[in-house]
Amino acid sequence: MMRRAARARLAADTALLVTAAAFAVPLLWLVLASVDAEADLRLRVPASVTADNFDAVLTDEITFTPMLNSLLLCGGATVVSVVCAALAAYPLSRHRSRWGRSYLLTILFTTCLPITAIMVPVYGLFVQVDLIDTTYGTALFLATAQLPFAVWLMKNFMDGVPVVLEEAAWTDGASNLQTLTRVVLPLMGPGVTVVTIYTFIMLWGNFFVPFMLLLSPEQLPASVSIFTFFGNYGSVVYGQLAAFSMLYSAPVLVLYILISRRLGGGFALGGAVKG
Repeated sequence: MMRRAARARLAADTALLVTAAAFAVPLLWLVLASVDAEADLRLRVPASVTADNFDAVLTDEITFTPMLNSLLLCGGATVVSVVCAALAAYPLSRHRSRWGRSYLLTILFTTCLPITAIMVPVYGLFVQVDLIDTTYGTALFLATAQLPFAVWLMKNFMDGVPVVLEEAAWTDGASNLQTLTRVVLPLMGPGVTVVTIYTFIMLWGNFFVPFMLLLSPEQLPASVSIFTFFGNYGSVVYGQLAAFSMLYSAPVLVLYILISRRLGGGFALGGAVKG
């Protein structure tokens, strides 16, 4: 029995190490290739470390303008999506209805629809309403596409806030909107943080939607401008591509680091419902 348990543990550890290597090797290549003047697809230690790849991509046309476009596009869409998700999740969490479960399942089903399946009619609609090649129109569509899953997540977090706290606020004369903004949302801060991070990350890596709806080169986000590193006939500037990828990943990492301390805070309701 002990030998069998040891073999099972060894097999599990091996599987975990293989899985970790599958994620770690590409990241290691990204770091090494970004400082290698002769980078290719091989994972190797550069003969000499250089910052030429970063110098080549740190320009307004290649990095700064696309990154600013991405921040405006994804940041605006994230704000719209989180606000709408909170407003939609509140009645779903607090009011019971015979259609509530069916509505939630419909929301969950919409998250499974591939975005490529609806882009042709969306493109035609944007042309008709004159929203094509507009940053705010693209941001609204991105927020709408991400909204179903944001509502689902927000509703699950909101279910963990006791209703008695809202009843106390109602007794003091607070409206439903005041209760939501001053009682429920502050108590579910970690949940709002999770929804915000998840929404921003999903929008930050979206390539197809801005590629279809934005036509002007000066409005393209970084997720689309990465095409500039792929030349004709399959030639790729791997070193500059790796350097740009590291810069492209930085805002997401910074966002997570700045607000990750709130993720472990919980709801802190131990003494809120006493007395």
